[in-house]
Amino acid sequence: MLNKLLKFIFTLGIIALILSGCGPKDDEPTSTESKSGDVPEKPAKLVVWEDQDKGIALEYAIASFEEKYGIEVEYKEVDLAKMREQLRLDGPTGSGPDIYTIPHDNIGPSVTEGLIAPLTDIDQNILNAFTDSSIEAMTYNGQLYGLPKTTETPVFIYNKAHMQSPPETLDELFEFAKDFTKGDQYGFLSLWDNYYFAHGVLGAYGGYVFGDTDGVPNREDIGLDNEGAIEGLEFIQKWYKEGLFPRGIVGESGGATITGLFSEGKVAAVMDGPWAFQGYRDAGIDIGVAPLPPLPNGERIATFSGVKGWHVTSFSNNKYWAQKLVEHITNEENAKYRFESTAEIPPVKSLIDSSPISEDEGSRAVALQSQYGIPMPNIPEMSEVWAPMASALQLVATDQLEPEAALKQAVEQIHANIEANH
Repeated sequence: MLNKLLKFIFTLGIIALILSGCGPKDDEPTSTESKSGDVPEKPAKLVVWEDQDKGIALEYAIASFEEKYGIEVEYKEVDLAKMREQLRLDGPTGSGPDIYTIPHDNIGPSVTEGLIAPLTDIDQNILNAFTDSSIEAMTYNGQLYGLPKTTETPVFIYNKAHMQSPPETLDELFEFAKDFTKGDQYGFLSLWDNYYFAHGVLGAYGGYVFGDTDGVPNREDIGLDNEGAIEGLEFIQKWYKEGLFPRGIVGESGGATITGLFSEGKVAAVMDGPWAFQGYRDAGIDIGVAPLPPLPNGERIATFSGVKGWHVTSFSNNKYWAQKLVEHITNEENAKYRFESTAEIPPVKSLIDSSPISEDEGSRAVALQSQYGIPMPNIPEMSEVWAPMASALQLVATDQLEPEAALKQAVEQIHANIEANH
């Protein structure tokens, strides 16, 4: 009887083995996938490409990740401007990174080129930690392609020798500038003939670059010649008509002109970004920094915000663990350490009103202004917007065209550029 029972059990085992080998193998996981509920095998090492001179901020996060997960992490500093180009070369050969960092307006082109992979199954609590605009910046065609690392946007910078505190409104600033501006002395200067800076005004009045269709930018819907955009450009126009902006700030040399005048103490206030803080201080200017004051319509200037993020590359064989690393290095503790070691401002809600960001006037101003900001569109078609809009703004600044005509001409050119190149 015992022998019959053993034979029966043995026969069942053989049948089970045969059946297990007969199922479709398409469902079996690759090295980067997990069976339902299972975690992929840990890699021996993950590789990160970081921006130049910013690696110090990674070392702290890497140490805690290695301790928690037992995975070695190696980082390499690469010129941010060359990061995407380098990945195109190294990724296909297997010598590229598992994760890398790029500005958010590189996301659309990177997806189109097959360089980065979408993040999957991100816990909502992780997403809730970041400002809404920074998560929007990491999203392309409705999918999340990274987590935010740092944010920057133009703010109001003033010389405390000329202005004790920032004005409450832009109307107040306009009146101040009319009284203060004389000779080579100016009350306020901004590169409003450059669309990067001018968008803040046009956007706050209701202008927009691309409309939104189900969460996806619609390149056919361009709102840069609507009533709001025209009204915004009319507000900009009056600064030029009143002679409050010198002709020398129109065109490519405008940025250098503003920087020089403010550094010489000849300007009371400027609209500029955090990249300018140290240079102004080195020039001996006692600067104050604040969010930009509201426009006459009561709206905050909707500055373009730039967000750098961490992204899993399409070439990684360890996407699950690479995403774990992205989640880890962007958490509150590691984001705070990045700020302390590099002064880069993380768009993490809990840090905006807490030490050390709240104690740094410039960083707090950038963090607050970023909440009013709009991420630059990250679709490839955005490249067709800059030149036509610069032309329109400069035609108005030099009194060659009225705002409505200039903007309609620009939008026609943008449509033509998109049709021709995309």
